[in-house]
Amino acid sequence: MTSILTNSSAMAALSTLRSISADMESTQGRISSGLRVGDASDNAAYWSIATTMRSDNKALSTVQDALGLGAAKTDTAYTGLNAAIDVVSEIKAKLVAAREPGVDKTKINSEITELKNQLVSTAQSASFSGENWLYNDTTTPLATKEMVGSFTRSSTGSVTVGVLEFDASTSVLIDTQDSTKGQLTMAVSVAQPNGTTAATTANATYHLILAAGGTAPTGSTLIALTATTSDDNIEGMISAVDAMLTSLTDAAATLGATNTRISMQDEFMADLMDVIDKGVGRLVDADMNEESTRLKALQTQQQLGIQALSIANSDSQNILSLFR
Repeated sequence: MTSILTNSSAMAALSTLRSISADMESTQGRISSGLRVGDASDNAAYWSIATTMRSDNKALSTVQDALGLGAAKTDTAYTGLNAAIDVVSEIKAKLVAAREPGVDKTKINSEITELKNQLVSTAQSASFSGENWLYNDTTTPLATKEMVGSFTRSSTGSVTVGVLEFDASTSVLIDTQDSTKGQLTMAVSVAQPNGTTAATTANATYHLILAAGGTAPTGSTLIALTATTSDDNIEGMISAVDAMLTSLTDAAATLGATNTRISMQDEFMADLMDVIDKGVGRLVDADMNEESTRLKALQTQQQLGIQALSIANSDSQNILSLFR
């Protein structure tokens, strides 16, 4: 039956055209945004996962920044500590030279004094972002330093922030408040010869730098030379400096290992962020080849739908010919 009030063919064509237009709108949105899942309405599960992982990636980016800050601090401390080791080695060499009979010990002591000044300058300069792990002039001793190193999400959804630690008390060279806390200000007990008798027990105590309020550690002698300094005392000083050098080397080795760990963690964070980005992309990114092909097909369907609607609308006009 043909009716001028109800055009079923036009209604069917219009419905098809609406469906095609909706598909075209969706496809064009994917093409313009590059996302197959841009909103929760597209795919609630994938959208939820992608949103969570993007948030975690931002946290990982912050962790990477924190690792960079930690690396800068450890690099600064290691550089200062390594320079101090070179200076202490030079002091050790000067003391060995002073053991040679007939040398001018006072001139050697002048050189040692300048080397001590260099140690103080090095320790004070090894500061980054207000933190100095080699020089402490506060009443609070340096303790374990924490550096943000990781961000993890467990299978239950809980999150934790991991830290890397370094015991800064082992790297302090000079402590102006407590001489026992500084590697170069603390008293070091060594065994030294006594005349013709070889040393078998700790019978002498020395410190390299006087910094704790100008007060020497109890029972300790400052490593310094005078014209009358005995050979036995020089050998004791050499042993004390060598012991300090061993402690500094151990601290530098630990600090170097910490620095390496930070570098490895930083590289891992960068790789992990890339992997997460790829994983999120597989869930929500649109396949542009597929979408462009779909758009071309929808454009063709739209043109045919418009043509079909035009034909359906012309049916009503054809009825006029019956009344002529």
